[in-house]
Amino acid sequence: MGANDRTVSSVLQDIVGNVQEIVRSEVRLAKTELKEEAVKAKSSGIFLSAGALTGLYAVGFLLLGLIYALSTVIPAWSAAFLVGIALAIVASTLLSTGRKRFKQVNPTPERTVETVKENVAWVKQQTR
Repeated sequence: MGANDRTVSSVLQDIVGNVQEIVRSEVRLAKTELKEEAVKAKSSGIFLSAGALTGLYAVGFLLLGLIYALSTVIPAWSAAFLVGIALAIVASTLLSTGRKRFKQVNPTPERTVETVKENVAWVKQQTR
């Protein structure tokens, strides 16, 4: 019996085994890709949270400056405004950075989708 004289059941067993290994590989690849994207999302979330918190402090200082400005005419209110403006600049920078990083997060495991398409084509070719 030559290499080309394999039985149908032997060929089908090989195909099933190959398909099972492909599926396992695809699952591993998907997990890896999703883990990478989760790290990006975490980083973006940290910047967004820090920006939002800093923005809250900016509003607090701006309100404090407004209170000082309305209640007294001494220079203390101008210091509160300067701190509030500085915090607002920091908050906008943090929020902008977080937003840019968040846009880089791709929830679709692109490589997995591509290899699944290739594997489906391979299986179709093998069953012909």
